[in-house]
Amino acid sequence: MNLFNKLKLTHGLAFTLALSFIIPLTAQATQDEAQIRGLEIAKSRKNIDAGWRDSQSSLEMILSNKQGETSQRELRMKNLEIDNDGDKSISIFDSPKDIRGAAFLTFAHVKGADDQWLYLPALKRVKRISSRNKSGPFMGSEFAYEDLSSFEVEKYTYRYLGEEEIEGQATYMLESVPTDKYSGYSKLITWLHKSDYRVLKSQYYDRKGSLLKTLTASDYKQYLNKHWRAHKMVMDNHQTGKSTELKWLSYQFLTGLEESDFNKNKLKRAR
Repeated sequence: MNLFNKLKLTHGLAFTLALSFIIPLTAQATQDEAQIRGLEIAKSRKNIDAGWRDSQSSLEMILSNKQGETSQRELRMKNLEIDNDGDKSISIFDSPKDIRGAAFLTFAHVKGADDQWLYLPALKRVKRISSRNKSGPFMGSEFAYEDLSSFEVEKYTYRYLGEEEIEGQATYMLESVPTDKYSGYSKLITWLHKSDYRVLKSQYYDRKGSLLKTLTASDYKQYLNKHWRAHKMVMDNHQTGKSTELKWLSYQFLTGLEESDFNKNKLKRAR
């Protein structure tokens, strides 16, 4: 091998070695940037909706099975914003008659497992929902108990996936991985409106990484000149063919609710 070929080989080897270091560093930097950007978007989503204090709403829940047969329920929801922690909420069923008076109470937390209790009139007792069982179905719907907790930034790690249009609306795509080992999901992919961070769609992946459910939120209205609330949410279960639709009939804010209105000892008398 002449000198020219030796130099050519040496330079080629050096270039290859340099690339082997640069490419992983570049990939790591890109991944870090995606995580930082994802966390920024999650914080913006939380911060832009702060300050609503409390709300009360009435809604219909429509359950559909794979054959298209439906059943309908009516319920009310009360929500209270808590400073420096997750929100408190209570759902009370008014119909049908066999579940009238059923009530579900949630204390969401920024850190650690949420506290949840369910009162069923037929059993005449309050049941605590274990954190290990929070992936279970809420009152036979396609919503899990954990879906009903307030969104808290600290409960996920994030990765920014890019931008995409949904029905002409510009959105951010965000991957969220639950930090709770008992979550029923391995990850969520969420499409957030770019201007106000409204959730337009979320995909839920099961623990095996397969697509489980898709939530579509629509018919948004703005309250107090700041807070957007969807008046229609549809959760489609891709693995069972079932779906649950929530239709909000009314919303009221600043109704004077206090923490004492969210008490597990009062679930039996919740009205």
